Amino acid sequence: MKVETYKKTVKDLEPAPNLENYEETYRTFDWKFVRKELDWFDGKINAAYNAVDRHLQTWRKNKIALYWEGEDGSESKFTFEELSLLSNKVGNVLKEVGVERGDRVFIFLPRIPELYFSFLGILKIGAIAGTLFSAFQEKALEDRLVNSETKVLITNKELKERVDKVRRHLPHLAHILVVDSEEFGKSLEKASDELSVAHMDPDEYAFMLYTSGTTGKPKGVVHTHRAILQQYMTAKWVLDLKDDDTYWCTADPGWVTGIAYEILGSWSVGVSAFVYAGRFDPPKWYQLLEKYKITVWYTAPTAIRMLMAQDGELLKKFDLRNLRYLCSVGEPLNPEAIKWSIKTLGMPFHDNWWQTETGGICIANYRCMDIKIGSMGKPIPGVVAAIVDDDGKEVGINKEGNIALRPKWPSMMKTIWRRPQKYQSYFIRGLARHERGAKRRVEWYITGDRGWKDTDGYFWFIGRADDVIKTSGERVGPFEVESALVEHPAVVEAGVIGKPDPMRGEIVKAFVVLEKGYQEKTKREKDQLIGELQEYVKKHLAGHAYPREIEFIDKLPKTRSGKIMRRILKAKEMGLPIGDTSTLEEY
Repeated sequence: MKVETYKKTVKDLEPAPNLENYEETYRTFDWKFVRKELDWFDGKINAAYNAVDRHLQTWRKNKIALYWEGEDGSESKFTFEELSLLSNKVGNVLKEVGVERGDRVFIFLPRIPELYFSFLGILKIGAIAGTLFSAFQEKALEDRLVNSETKVLITNKELKERVDKVRRHLPHLAHILVVDSEEFGKSLEKASDELSVAHMDPDEYAFMLYTSGTTGKPKGVVHTHRAILQQYMTAKWVLDLKDDDTYWCTADPGWVTGIAYEILGSWSVGVSAFVYAGRFDPPKWYQLLEKYKITVWYTAPTAIRMLMAQDGELLKKFDLRNLRYLCSVGEPLNPEAIKWSIKTLGMPFHDNWWQTETGGICIANYRCMDIKIGSMGKPIPGVVAAIVDDDGKEVGINKEGNIALRPKWPSMMKTIWRRPQKYQSYFIRGLARHERGAKRRVEWYITGDRGWKDTDGYFWFIGRADDVIKTSGERVGPFEVESALVEHPAVVEAGVIGKPDPMRGEIVKAFVVLEKGYQEKTKREKDQLIGELQEYVKKHLAGHAYPREIEFIDKLPKTRSGKIMRRILKAKEMGLPIGDTSTLEEY
């Protein structure tokens, strides 16, 4: 494999990086150094307080924390003090309706300002915040709200209509707060803007997100207030955020990146952030980069590839000279995208790797370090990463294995909501190497990703060890899509895989077994049925989860216990060897 390296120049290092010497810092690092940079209450902490309120004791009190623009062109801006006071009000409104420490309060909103100060308000009173994509439909909502036993839901009039359709299945949902209603407006107006912030044990729960797996329903990944240590440190050292930056993270807070690096980590370093509520549109995105003089941009490889696909003349119409640093996350960043950004923007995108479960960036490319184009980079200071076999034993250099991390880093998930056995399944006991060749038994967190490490300590991503589909940066569980398809009267069974796609990383492809009456239909009628099934999944699950390709087949490959063998479907689709079929029912 030919490896190209982007060598950092003096220009790349102006202004000086927040992390100036990776190797030295990694060797001497201790989390207690970061702990001293945050505000504590005699050993207790609150992540939302550290994100916003602590800045009120400094000159940042009147600094713009949030620039916001809607798809219709409407604009708002909020100082750190205004965010603090508004989140205090939300906290008091929630207390008024009976929310107590540890209760789950979920937010089902598009990217509007109310989402951000509501999230902060929930954490401030010691409740657990959950975020839901505004694209979620009834079934996706029901699964998450039932499992979490959500007590209060914050939404708007339009999205509330979906919740109303499943409300009878949500016995624990006591209140729905509708942010664009007159009632909520009056409650917020009369609520006090003074709030006693909850002093939380560092390991008390702060927020949770549901992430899709290959089987079963989505699982609730829970993070603690301690996570702010890693989110703060990586916002400072990996994203290189400084006081004079204007920063744009394009992620939705329904995804962990939108929480860790659009709310908690980024604001904890005191940066001015920009949020756009509209959809992806290349001319509009370039116009926003220019208009708000964005200096640091954190976006997804899918968006970068879509920008690459545009006419090269488009970019020349915009003045992006304020951009100084670019980062990407969500899926592996292919080398072509980095080369494109160097050629067109004059600087590389710095890829970094982490997961919903890890809660913060764990492996990254840094401003102070040369980039091996296509590499994940190196572990952040304070995190030990390795490549291990299935028994947890470290493998040699340039050998493929499981990407593993040594617990416990600060932002590591604390639990899977009400599924302790599932949580324990992420960890195994294995062997770690030491510099002098000695080995000792340690615990590893197995990420589910496969990769290898080169002689210089750079990590390289190979692929997922399971079937979870990463499409346009979003995780899609095949089981959820299969379940949605089977609910359609035309479908008997469905098997879903991720199919490699140059633009989206992967697309969802479904193999569908039809009811007998539909099998006899003409090709034209079946083509129409494909469109109907796609719309059906969009309506019942989420817009990003629908199968872009559907193939009708006579029978799905399954094990004797009835489990669909997705690897067989994927192997056939890719023209690869099918492998062992001894466990199949019939093939």
